[in-house]
Amino acid sequence: LSGCDSGFGQATARHLDIMGFRVFASVLDLQSPGAQELRRSCSSRLTLLQMDLTKTEDIQRVLQHIQAHTNSTGLWGLVNNAGFNDTIADAELSPLGKFRACMEVNFFGSLELTKGLLPLLRSAGGRIVTVSSPAGDMPFPCLAAYGASKAALSLLMDTFRSELQPWGIKVSLILPGYYKTGTTCDPAFWNLQKQQLLASLPQELLQAYGEDYVEEINQQFIQFMKVAVEDLSAVVNSITEGLLAANPAVRYYPGQGLGIMYFIHRYLPYFVRDLFLKGFFINPKLPRALRQEHHKDVKKA
Repeated sequence: LSGCDSGFGQATARHLDIMGFRVFASVLDLQSPGAQELRRSCSSRLTLLQMDLTKTEDIQRVLQHIQAHTNSTGLWGLVNNAGFNDTIADAELSPLGKFRACMEVNFFGSLELTKGLLPLLRSAGGRIVTVSSPAGDMPFPCLAAYGASKAALSLLMDTFRSELQPWGIKVSLILPGYYKTGTTCDPAFWNLQKQQLLASLPQELLQAYGEDYVEEINQQFIQFMKVAVEDLSAVVNSITEGLLAANPAVRYYPGQGLGIMYFIHRYLPYFVRDLFLKGFFINPKLPRALRQEHHKDVKKA
């Protein structure tokens, strides 16, 4: 189970431990408050492992540990939960490095871990449950870096599901609504990210879009965070069902409002979907350069 420092990973690790399972829970930092909380609240069956999904040596060390402890039995389930995003901005304003960072954790890290554990999962005819995001299915404004990595992850897991069927391995995707997890709901964190983004933008881009444009996006996102759900149980239950149900669903959608969102996405015209996503999430104002042109046109008229 990856990404147990906070949020879904931490709650799921605790839930599975209470149910009596042997859990290998990976955390970024063994001394983090989340890791210490798991030590306090879980049984001795739970093993905490340090792993940064961007580091092959970390992944290999975890693979060796799990292999050594499950060789005779195989591994029943893998939960790919670790996720990363620290950018809320238009794709043009998001540095390339941010796209790469999201891909490294959300896609390549999960791919490497999954491939490494497949021999153990095959011997047990086990399960793979992966936490993706609706942002990987729909073009949420200002989430291109995160959304693209989750789109890649969702497609990868769908491919694994098809290919691993003959081995008896079942693969499920979890696409949660908006929940309060880790730094995702910390305004101070996002304000710092905004300052760093503004400092890194080329002058020409800053001129075209305007500092107030980036400020406005950040403000709207911080407003949106206030609707984040604190009770993570719907997601934990979906992950657990993916691991334990005789016939788990291919996709789980824990969270409110996702039904209408997917209905609009699948059946209504694109412009309706785009309007809905802007109304629901972030609706950026006009970039500065377009506002100036608009004023010029008004004066001419």
